[in-house]
Amino acid sequence: MSGKPFLLVDAGNSRIKWALVHRDGTALKSGAFAHGAAHTGTAADDPDWSALPVPGSAWISNVAGEVVAQRIDRLIEAHWPALPRTTIRAVARQCGVTNGYTTPSSLGSDRWAGLIGAHAAFPGEPLLIATFGTATTLEALSADGTFVGGVIAPGWSLMMRSLGEHTAQLPTLDALAARDLLDQGEGTRRGPSFATDTPRSLSAGCALAQAGLIERMWNDLSDAWKVPVRLVTGGGAADEVTAALKVPHTRHDSLVLAGLALIAAEGSGAGQS
Repeated sequence: MSGKPFLLVDAGNSRIKWALVHRDGTALKSGAFAHGAAHTGTAADDPDWSALPVPGSAWISNVAGEVVAQRIDRLIEAHWPALPRTTIRAVARQCGVTNGYTTPSSLGSDRWAGLIGAHAAFPGEPLLIATFGTATTLEALSADGTFVGGVIAPGWSLMMRSLGEHTAQLPTLDALAARDLLDQGEGTRRGPSFATDTPRSLSAGCALAQAGLIERMWNDLSDAWKVPVRLVTGGGAADEVTAALKVPHTRHDSLVLAGLALIAAEGSGAGQS
């Protein structure tokens, strides 16, 4: 491969994913690490980049705020001082995708990179992209690469936590505890159903609320476009939510990093960090 590889960083609200890729997008190494104490109240979990080849540049999507941006800068400086880096912003058009937001730059950089990654992964297909993280986001992407709009809702874990924090008699469930409460059936996960205790009722209800939103938007989009729409799912809660879905879907967990790789290859981020 000609040229040094790209370091890609996807800083979300739950964790930070990264990859080192060749200039054609093929991966050399990838991983993920947790946010540090200032962001989560826990000890920092720094990645070990000491054995990685020297990248030519870093390309970053960060929706987790300034403290996380500073941490990423420190990590990069500790391994590769003065490495050129670009923190991407959504723009009107890039890598074959057209941004339908009334103010293109207000679209989250992770959603923008994910749209670019999805359009490249499923070229010429109309898509509904569902990402299940701290928030659940939906993006409608036409076959020609036009992002026509999206929906944002609380994520599965956030729904459960909100109910626990704002109701006197409901428990506060985290994702780890709630996963064990979902009905897994006889050897295969059937998905959530009516439950006979409060924790399971809460876990199942929030998963079904997510699934109902996805199915409604997928059906509406299919009716409006009059063509088959591929539902693409990903994110930390994808297993729990997709177990409740009753529509066909395709799993893809690296859309943001894939989009970052394409943006890096094209050589056009929207702003310097």
